[in-house]
Amino acid sequence: MRLLHTSDWHLGRAFHRANMLGAQAEFIGHLVMTVRERGVDAVVVSGDVYDRAVPPLAAVELFDDALHRLADLGVPTVMISGNHDSARRLGVGAGLIGRAGIHLRTAPSACGTPVVLEDAFGEVAFYGLPYLEPALVRDEFAVEKPGHEAVLAAAMDRVRADLATRARGTRSVVLAHAFVTGGEASDSERDITVGGVASVPAGVFDGVDYAALGHLHGCQTITERVRYSGSPLPYSFSEAHHRKTMWLVDLDADGTVTAERVDCPVPRALARIRGTLEELLADPALARHEEAWVEATLTDAVRPADPMARLAERFPHTLSLVFDPERAPDDPDVSYAQRLAGRSDQEIAEDFVAHVRGAGPDEHEQGVLRDAFDAVRADEAVREVAR
Repeated sequence: MRLLHTSDWHLGRAFHRANMLGAQAEFIGHLVMTVRERGVDAVVVSGDVYDRAVPPLAAVELFDDALHRLADLGVPTVMISGNHDSARRLGVGAGLIGRAGIHLRTAPSACGTPVVLEDAFGEVAFYGLPYLEPALVRDEFAVEKPGHEAVLAAAMDRVRADLATRARGTRSVVLAHAFVTGGEASDSERDITVGGVASVPAGVFDGVDYAALGHLHGCQTITERVRYSGSPLPYSFSEAHHRKTMWLVDLDADGTVTAERVDCPVPRALARIRGTLEELLADPALARHEEAWVEATLTDAVRPADPMARLAERFPHTLSLVFDPERAPDDPDVSYAQRLAGRSDQEIAEDFVAHVRGAGPDEHEQGVLRDAFDAVRADEAVREVAR
């Protein structure tokens, strides 16, 4: 069985101030063409179909168009909700849409109920594990302490239990939206840390033939059977080095996996350039970036006048301007943002405690802070679900 694995469409999202709807529509067209021309038997979409719980109308219309075009091909599609989606909204009409071969899996309670497809060698069971917010699904999975690993492990226990009841030789595919250990994150994924831990081990997916992952925006191979497709389009300059692709996966009769990367259309190249304003305007080596979307980091000791306007004369698609004067790390003029770069909310809070009272929090106090941050995240998740 030949699968096309994609995820993280983020329909409705912009790239800085650049509208991406046209590029997203071009990607949908490319996906449909790939399904038709490469003999795809099933499409799997591993979450974050939309960029937010209540997407703009234009994004909903594009999704509707995608569903119709996929259904017209007669190729089954399995989709799950991600942490950016509203699972309940995405799942509206799932039963009816399923009759057209588009299978939406957004309910945690259905993790152990697969979509079963057939090829010449027998059945393939597709299990959809939507994004599982630990605080919201702890009762469903009866876990004592909510965390990503605990709820995913419980969901996978249901998958393996169902698989054990099926005919010998039944192959299996799991769709999941999670941060798996070994994956490389970018700046455009929403933080899903709970209890100080964001990732889960790849071993949680043991026992299935292929795990089609979503959430991380870079295409990655965690193991031969556990892969991220990544987002089909860039959503931050940290993705400038990404090759945006989908996975074309062949699942043989014995469950052997072979995979090929299929490139996605590139609306415009990304470039990150750095130097003083005068250097950036004069350097002939930067000519190759003049038509790219540009993030320019200026290292001038004193902020120059009208930097964006001057940069735009040479780089008309400059979208991001960063000031990073070259100073010693202990220079009192180093910006607050620079001092916080790369630090988690927990670390920033602990630094604040140390600054106020002269000593950092002890182990118990660290736990209190961690629980507080988790409670805020859980409350935000509940509010988003209720919108």
